[in-house]
Amino acid sequence: MNDVSAEETPPFTILCVDDEANILSALRRLFRPQGYTVHVANGGAEGLELLTREHVDLVISDMRMPVMDGARFLSEVRQRYPDTVRLLLTGYADMESTIEAINAGQITRYISKPWNDQDVLLTVREALARKALEKEKQRLETLAQAQNEELKALNASLEQKVEARTSELRVAHDKLKQNFLTSIRVFSNLIELREGVISGHSKRVADLARKMAIRLNFSSTDVQDIMLAGLLHDVGKIGLPDHLLAKPVSHMTGEELGLLRKHPVTGQAALMGLESLRQVGTFIRSHHERWDGQGYPDRLSGLAIPFGARILTIANDYDGLQIGTLSPRKLRQDEAIAFIQQNRGKRYCPQSVDIFLEVLGALEVATQPTHLELAPAALRPGMVLAKDLVTKEGVMLLAADFVLEENLIRQLRELEATEGTRLVVPIKPPEAKDPTARPA
Repeated sequence: MNDVSAEETPPFTILCVDDEANILSALRRLFRPQGYTVHVANGGAEGLELLTREHVDLVISDMRMPVMDGARFLSEVRQRYPDTVRLLLTGYADMESTIEAINAGQITRYISKPWNDQDVLLTVREALARKALEKEKQRLETLAQAQNEELKALNASLEQKVEARTSELRVAHDKLKQNFLTSIRVFSNLIELREGVISGHSKRVADLARKMAIRLNFSSTDVQDIMLAGLLHDVGKIGLPDHLLAKPVSHMTGEELGLLRKHPVTGQAALMGLESLRQVGTFIRSHHERWDGQGYPDRLSGLAIPFGARILTIANDYDGLQIGTLSPRKLRQDEAIAFIQQNRGKRYCPQSVDIFLEVLGALEVATQPTHLELAPAALRPGMVLAKDLVTKEGVMLLAADFVLEENLIRQLRELEATEGTRLVVPIKPPEAKDPTARPA
């Protein structure tokens, strides 16, 4: 029989317990060449005392010993050191005692006397290998549990960081969006500075078109595009002569009409380089098309006209009729409404006319005030502008929906004191609602 190699044997510690010195010497000679640390004890009491001082991986105990036999000794070892591997040396005549040891000490194996050295070495090596595997398994489980706890903590930290970063990005996005809309309003205001007496036309058109789009349950993106198209629908008129801007269409010469009718195309071209305003440009190009195909610049008709442009056409004409840019005289509100009703299905999209009338009806029956008018001295941080704050000269100071801060409030108070005139600031009432918005 080949010798059991001691290569790669872990540095385990073995305790041999027997009341016969020759047995202990034989076991010591057997195990030491294998790389094990070997302790010996000549009885159970001595073995238990040694275990209090030394770490032991495996115990081999004889069955028959005075005072404390192997069954009792191994039972004590199991109770005090349950992780220690327990083996029993026993003779064939001690089977009853062996069974007692198995039950009380829960031994791993028993070895019969006389033993075969190679069998004993294999038995010990296998027992210690199982112990090593169990120990490694426990180590890995402990490590996995610790890593899982670290991973949970890391995930929680990452979630918090992601949530915080998302919140920061949301705030930055909202601020960027607000700045973008403010820039559009400022640009629209610069356009209207040239229009003199009809200043405010673009803002009124944008507001009415927005209300109509909301009534039609348009998406928030489409509603915004229609509102922006309302603010910028006359951007193509920037290059027109001053005298032409306030001149009614009915009084224009053929040459003047030719110049005027270029402004929708010019307006679209001015916005072509801005991807976010691409659809806005489409609405601007078509806002003078007619349902019957007699409009300009492309003579579109019916459903070929973009829906946003159909809405914009009505809002633009409704205001234009009242400020005198479309007719020889300024029409009253009821006359402007009647004109649009009479041209339902001719100049205007029938569905858009119906929504237009619904919106006007909702505005008339609305009893809740749309805004509060406060002096700068009554302003507080966090208040929101209900509409654009415009000076008597037509210069826009702040755009609608702007959230007031302490610094801006101080500047408004200083402006009022410097100009020597009373400044009225339109402020949204708490939880103000759009009376034209349909319930969900």
